[in-house]
Amino acid sequence: MTIPGRDLRGEMRQLGAALLLALATGIGSIAPAAAQYLPEDFFATLPEPGSPAQVEANTLAYDKRADVISAEGRVIMTYSGYRISCDDLRYEQQSGRLICTGNAEVLDPSGTKYQADRIEVTGGMKEAFIQSLTLTTKDGAMVTARDVTYSKTLETVLNDATYSPCGLCIDDKGRRIGWRVKAAKLVQNAETKTVYLEQPSLEVLGVPIAWLPWLSLPDPTSKRNAGFQLPSVDYSPDYGARVNAPYLITVGEDIDILLTPSLMTRQGFLMAAEYQQRFTYGAFSVKGSGLYQLDPGAFDGIGDRSWRGAIQTAGKFEPVKTWTVGWSYSKFSDAAYLDDYRFDTSDWTVNEIYATHLSADFYGDVRLQEFLKLGQFDSDADAREAQDQQALTAPNARGAGYFDLGDMGQIRANGSLLGVYRDEDAIEKYNGVTYALGYEGQKTHASGEVSWQKQIVTAGGMVATPYLGVRADIANYDRGDALTMGEPGDQYLFTATPIAAIDVRWPLIASNGPDTHLLEPVAQLVYRGSDTSLVGITNDNAHSFVLDDTNLFSYDRFTGPDRQETGLRANVGARYLANFSGGQWLEIVGGQSFQLAGVNAFGAADPTNTGVGSGMEDDASYIVLGARGSPYEGMTLGAKLQLDPDGPHVARAGLGGDYAVGDYSVGGDYIYLPADADTGVVSDQHEVTVRASAPLPIDYWKANGSVSWDIAAGEWLETRGELVYDDGYFLAGGFAQANGPTHEDGESIQFGLKFALKAPNTEYGVGY
Repeated sequence: MTIPGRDLRGEMRQLGAALLLALATGIGSIAPAAAQYLPEDFFATLPEPGSPAQVEANTLAYDKRADVISAEGRVIMTYSGYRISCDDLRYEQQSGRLICTGNAEVLDPSGTKYQADRIEVTGGMKEAFIQSLTLTTKDGAMVTARDVTYSKTLETVLNDATYSPCGLCIDDKGRRIGWRVKAAKLVQNAETKTVYLEQPSLEVLGVPIAWLPWLSLPDPTSKRNAGFQLPSVDYSPDYGARVNAPYLITVGEDIDILLTPSLMTRQGFLMAAEYQQRFTYGAFSVKGSGLYQLDPGAFDGIGDRSWRGAIQTAGKFEPVKTWTVGWSYSKFSDAAYLDDYRFDTSDWTVNEIYATHLSADFYGDVRLQEFLKLGQFDSDADAREAQDQQALTAPNARGAGYFDLGDMGQIRANGSLLGVYRDEDAIEKYNGVTYALGYEGQKTHASGEVSWQKQIVTAGGMVATPYLGVRADIANYDRGDALTMGEPGDQYLFTATPIAAIDVRWPLIASNGPDTHLLEPVAQLVYRGSDTSLVGITNDNAHSFVLDDTNLFSYDRFTGPDRQETGLRANVGARYLANFSGGQWLEIVGGQSFQLAGVNAFGAADPTNTGVGSGMEDDASYIVLGARGSPYEGMTLGAKLQLDPDGPHVARAGLGGDYAVGDYSVGGDYIYLPADADTGVVSDQHEVTVRASAPLPIDYWKANGSVSWDIAAGEWLETRGELVYDDGYFLAGGFAQANGPTHEDGESIQFGLKFALKAPNTEYGVGY
């Protein structure tokens, strides 16, 4: 006999913000798991008539004429990795009828175990009746029922059913843990795609906390269930308690319409709808939502209006194997709507049309993009100004190719084409320092680079990699209106930059028994034959730079093609890596960069201040060091350092570490940034954070705490404490946080609660 197994997981939905409603919703969300934990092919792929099976028993008989196997005593039958055992077994191979009675047990290849007093399979293996079912998965989850009736074409009925992710939910000290769902009757209808429950209840830590007389739900094992879906609840001070009741309409095999009416105690009725259509090569959707607010004044700024709403659409298609095309588009009444009603809590959304090609050796991506700023604004005028500062890119295209020449090395090519349109200057000031993040007007910048490199290994183990390349940039900028914020004048720019470099490394390896050490000195010489660093005329995509161990040995450290390094530069340093027999390890990377000739790109004026205060603007850069390691089991340490050799003095530093022993852990971080008037840092910044976690004398309870202190200001940033119960299946906890005057949310106190039900590899809950 074979019973197919699968990875069984409970089906739950989000618990709501109001606890009572949340628990009631939890019953309906979790209870269908009991039905789902019977695989939908539960008796569908038993051995075909005539298939070989191995049977062991005290007494075994085979009637060849009737093709019937019968066995008595402790019977063990195996087939294709499945194992069934019982006291008495009768299997009619031709008709597919099997009766297994007395301590029946089935173990499938996945490790799921089924236990029952009696299993009877009839009707060509399409119907089954099981008495006293106990199903235990390899993850420890358990489903029980007094009896089960199964029919593949009709329904599955479980009487006195329970589901628990923690088995019996009793720990080794006899205490109740976790949670379970019970139902007097559970009916899973395969035809109507519904699950009906009589008297479902939810128990947490052995205590019943929610009960309903009955509940009818869409079947969680079905991907498309017409009718009402699982409801959800949440809460916001601005719109009050909210109940969402989604309703799915299936129009054919490939079209769905999802209607989601929402009722809110403070704002009234909100209607959302989504149209989805699928094709063999892709899909698209159209979403819309809106409401008339009963209390507009609950929202500050642009949210204080009567009618609010949004429409969104997105699509993705794969017309051929290596190409993907698609789009996304959003239009809304105001920039705060999606966040206020929790449709989208991000700061940005992008309207775009795109096409992407990806194959083994080539990559290409072309997009037309409009960046939309989301969030709260005091007025419509402020929102329009913020939006006018955002860019429209037409196009934003990138591509790269790779050609392997075998012993002759590699050829690589990459390029980009960026068109930027902006209606207003995007200017920010930080402690009196102006940062021009983007200028009004129109800009087009095309950039491309072709390079060759080959790795050469000498007899002594030294590795040399010569590099030859050429980069070309063509840019045009039209500022539009009169000069207002220092934007450059209208201009056209063409530059060609020859590139020559060599990377030399000499890995030295030593071992002492199981201990290994690698010391790798590195020297690079990089020539970029151009004096023009701001090759994009305006800088729209290379805004940030910090010199550290991760980019010390890069040929071009700018993060976007609007800037490039120039002149002749040498990068020197080394990497050390050690692994020890006790599991300890250490990695150190350090070095320095030197401008030998030509214009130093990091000293060039840039309205975004990229490179200012980076330590690269001088001929000899800061010395950088990065270290990571684990000196003891459970301990990890890390550090980064910038050292200005002119002082010498520390230009930037960061330290961090964590140590854990069992359930105890302690850790801390320290960050130092010196004053720099050129970047708006008016005084030295010293910030330290200390954190700790420890179990309490009561099992499953743990306390977490952290303190962040602004040493330079002599004031604390924040203090946070948490108290959490977590037995692995049920979590409940709360936190309190006090913010100091130098915190971004200064002089405030915050509280939060969290509840979560856990199953193997899954967690559902509500709270912080």
